Amino acid sequence: MSSIKEHFQIPGRYKQWSLGLMGVGVLSLIIGFLLYGHDNQGARFWAALLQNSVYFLLIVNAAMFFFAATTLAMAGFQLSFRRVTEAIAACTIPLGIITFIIFLCLIFGGKSAIYEWLDRDHVAKDAVLNGKSGFLSVPFFLVWSILTIGLWVFLGWKLRQISRSIDNTPLSVAEGKKYIFKNSIWSALFIVWFGLTVASVTPWLWLMSLNAHWFSTMYSWYTFAGTFVGGLALITIFVIYLKNQGYLEYVTQEHLHDLGKFMFAFSIFWTYVWFDQFMLIWYANISEETVYFQPRLNGAYAGIFYLNLIINFVCPLLIFMTRASKRNYATVTFMSVLLIFGHWLDFYQMVFPAEHISPDHVPLNLFDFGIALGFVGLIMWQTGQVLSKYPLLAKNHPFLKESIIHHT
Repeated sequence: MSSIKEHFQIPGRYKQWSLGLMGVGVLSLIIGFLLYGHDNQGARFWAALLQNSVYFLLIVNAAMFFFAATTLAMAGFQLSFRRVTEAIAACTIPLGIITFIIFLCLIFGGKSAIYEWLDRDHVAKDAVLNGKSGFLSVPFFLVWSILTIGLWVFLGWKLRQISRSIDNTPLSVAEGKKYIFKNSIWSALFIVWFGLTVASVTPWLWLMSLNAHWFSTMYSWYTFAGTFVGGLALITIFVIYLKNQGYLEYVTQEHLHDLGKFMFAFSIFWTYVWFDQFMLIWYANISEETVYFQPRLNGAYAGIFYLNLIINFVCPLLIFMTRASKRNYATVTFMSVLLIFGHWLDFYQMVFPAEHISPDHVPLNLFDFGIALGFVGLIMWQTGQVLSKYPLLAKNHPFLKESIIHHT
C-alpha cells in the first residue's frame, strides 16, 4: 500500500480547462440572454438551461445510484475506483442548486412558454390541464423538487461520509460486518428514493410536463436509462484519465471491461424502452399520443431523432460487441464521450420540440454547446476538488481484496 499514490494532485492544465470551460458557459449564458432572453418569454434561452441543468444533474446523480446499487449487490469489483464514483456524485450539490434556481426563475417568472400549466387562466379553460392541476401546480412542483434534490444531496453526502469514515481506521471482522450493514441500509434508502424520483415522478414533472397534454408511462424509465448510461460513461472517463495520470494502480483492464459491459447493457436497455414507448404509440395511432412524435419523427427534428438512435444504440451495439473493444482504453474513451453527447442530444429532442418552445425548427447552435461546456467544466472542477481532498483508495474496506484480484 505504501507505493500507491493515494492523493490526487490537480494538474495545472486540468484547472485551466475546467475554469476555461466554465468561462465559456458563463459567456454563453450572457450572450444567450441578450439574444434569446426576451422573445416568447425567453423560451429559447430557458429551454437550453433546463435541458442542460436537468441532464447533467441526472447523470452525476446516476453515479450515486451506481455506488448504492453495487453496495447492495456486494459488488467488490468497483472498490478500486469507488472514490471516483463518489467524487462525481458530489457534483449533485452544485448542480442541484443551479437546477433549482432555474426552476425558481421559471416558476416565479411565470414562464408559461416553457411550462404551459403555469398559466392558471389557461388551465381553467382546458379540461385536460384542469384535470391535472393537482399534480401540475406550483406548490407541488416546488415541494417535490425540494424533496427530490434535497434528499439526493443528503443521502449521497451520508453515503460518502460513511465510506470515508474508515480511511484511517482498520476494521476487525466484527467491525467490518457492522460497516457493511450500515452502508447497505443507507444505500437501500437512496435506492428507494431514487426509484420514487428518477424512475417515477420527477421526470414527469420536470420534463414530460413540457408537453402537458401528452403522457407516457415509459417516460421515467426512458429518462433513467439514458442518464444512467451517461453516468457510467462519466465514471469511465475519469477512471481512464486518472489511470493515465498514474493513479488508480489497482484498476486494470478487467475493471474497464466491466464498465464497458455496463454501458453496452444499459444502451440496449435504453433502446428497449425507447422502442417500447415508440411502438406502443405508433401502432395505437391515437392522435393524443402521436402528437409527441410528429415534430420528432416527421417534422424538423427527424434528423436528430434518427441520429439519436444511431449514436445511442447502433454505435454501442456494433463497437462494444467484442470483448477486445471493451478492454481498449482508446475505444472505451471514445465511446464514453460519444454516449454522453448522444444522450445530451436525446435530452435536446425531449425538450425543444415542445409545443410552445420550438416545434417547427431546430434552433441548435453554439449557444447550446456553450452552455453544455459550462456544465462540463463545473463537473470537472468539482470532481477534481473532491478527488484531491480524500484518498483515492478505500484501503480499509472489507471488499478491497476482491477488487484487486478481480478477473472477468
